[in-house]
Amino acid sequence: MSPNKTLVTKGNKIAQPLILPVLKTRKFNLKTLSIFLILCIASFLFLLPFIWMLSTALKSPSEVAAKDVRIFPEQLHWSNFSEALNAAPFAGYVGNSLIVSILAVILTVFINCLAGYAFAKYKFKGRNLLFMLVLSTLIIPVQITMVPNFYILKYLGWINSYAGLIVPRAAEAFGLFLARQYIMNIPDSLIESARMDGAGEFTIFRKIILPNVKPLIAVLVIFTFMWRWNELAWPLIAVSEQAMYTVQLGLAMVKGEHFIEWPQLMSLTLLSMIPMLVVFLIFQRYFIQGMVSSGMKE
Repeated sequence: MSPNKTLVTKGNKIAQPLILPVLKTRKFNLKTLSIFLILCIASFLFLLPFIWMLSTALKSPSEVAAKDVRIFPEQLHWSNFSEALNAAPFAGYVGNSLIVSILAVILTVFINCLAGYAFAKYKFKGRNLLFMLVLSTLIIPVQITMVPNFYILKYLGWINSYAGLIVPRAAEAFGLFLARQYIMNIPDSLIESARMDGAGEFTIFRKIILPNVKPLIAVLVIFTFMWRWNELAWPLIAVSEQAMYTVQLGLAMVKGEHFIEWPQLMSLTLLSMIPMLVVFLIFQRYFIQGMVSSGMKE
């Protein structure tokens, strides 16, 4: 029987041609292949800056300054990494950034989750108005609050201190919004049952709320660590002693006034990305789930 002939079924109904399933399969495979190729091209475009950074970090200074642009260096200069580490106290910068980022993550996650729990599960007068006022701070440029925050730090004596780098950004409206939206999905019956069993409010928060918001915590950890690790403007204001420099502030100071050692700068930049990649790989399991679950709900 020819593949393009039709079959006659019971009741004299004409069946689909046999060629259609084959065409549908080919069409599906072609669509899947097209999506795969588009994603590969997009991934390459996103990875191209990192490939260029690695290439520059492994080149010699003369090769970087050459007119001929080459992605692959003629000779791999792995010594650029050791020379970059010796040229600046990079280990001290990394240590300061780790202290600031880790403490900021702990404080920010605790405050945002606790405030989100209050806005999601407590009914008090003016709750929605207060929540909207907190969200309205997102439209205020950071540059407007820098000068007032600096004077507050000066009054408290927190200039050139870890407290000055951590506390002013400890509570974020974006994190509060995510926490509130996610905690609203937790059934009220769990909280009421715990109250009937005699559990206190902080016990409920610690033993019921926090174990059920692990994806939310993962999102807050990744975002907070990324923001604090990459922050430059605020450390530039709150810190003046080199011993308190963070990674990004140290990288900004590595650049010379008239000449930039691009291999050293790219080497240090690549090394500074490792902690962020480690944090993302640890918490990426819950990242997408946390973003999806923190949707709008009223």
